Amino acid sequence: MSQSVEQFFDNLWNDYIQLAPSAAKVHEVLGQGRAIINDHVAFRTFNIAPVRLQALAAHFEAMGYKACGDYQFEAKKLVAKHYEHSDPKLPKIFISELLVEEFSPKLQQIVQALVAQINPAEVANPEFLYSGAHWQISSADYEQLLEESEYAAWMVAFGFRANHFTVNVNELPDYESLEQVNQTLKEAGFRLNTSGGEIKGSSDVFLEQSSTMADHTAVRFSDMEKVIPSCFYEFAKRYEIAPNQLYTGFVAASADKIFESTNARAETAAEQGDNA
Repeated sequence: MSQSVEQFFDNLWNDYIQLAPSAAKVHEVLGQGRAIINDHVAFRTFNIAPVRLQALAAHFEAMGYKACGDYQFEAKKLVAKHYEHSDPKLPKIFISELLVEEFSPKLQQIVQALVAQINPAEVANPEFLYSGAHWQISSADYEQLLEESEYAAWMVAFGFRANHFTVNVNELPDYESLEQVNQTLKEAGFRLNTSGGEIKGSSDVFLEQSSTMADHTAVRFSDMEKVIPSCFYEFAKRYEIAPNQLYTGFVAASADKIFESTNARAETAAEQGDNA
């Protein structure tokens, strides 16, 4: 692995744990001081130039990644692709983009005005992938977007950075199952995303996934500061599709529920379930 790729992921991780400090605690709990291998890293964007999915993907293609799968999320009005590197120890990359034109004129207007503030030359640098927001937005506009699309609201609050990293459960030496991982995390005080069940997917689709609910962080809007959900940590267990060959793709129905990890409304529902 070249130093440049290694340094990129180090920088990406360091930016991520500023918004998801609990991720470092996950490493302590599951790794017990040993290295954790990440299955994939996910990014969000809009389908507007100069920040379309392909513009972000170009950085990974320059690092040796290749496009491997396409996904659609009709309810959330998203499309996504995933990318893999020839080095299996490097995380897969999952990039989704919001189909902005499918939303209300108000959402389109807000998003287009924000994206217009981005300098296209900055998008051409790999550092753009952990550069955060390139604009100022009011809390009222944030709330307006939240009514229509939690994904859009997250994007305008946090900008360009890893939405989540994902522990490769197959590479955890002390765990046989995702159930064991989830139980350890709950006993350590982590709150898990229960949308669609604690475990999304199954061995039948060759992939099981779970995730923490996002940490909360203070975001400075143009008019005030608000504490909102930021980033989360995911856990993936993969199954063989052939002898000694693990499934490397994603399951759209499961990923759809993983997106709920940054949704404050889903979090409220989880809390109500806890208290029931």
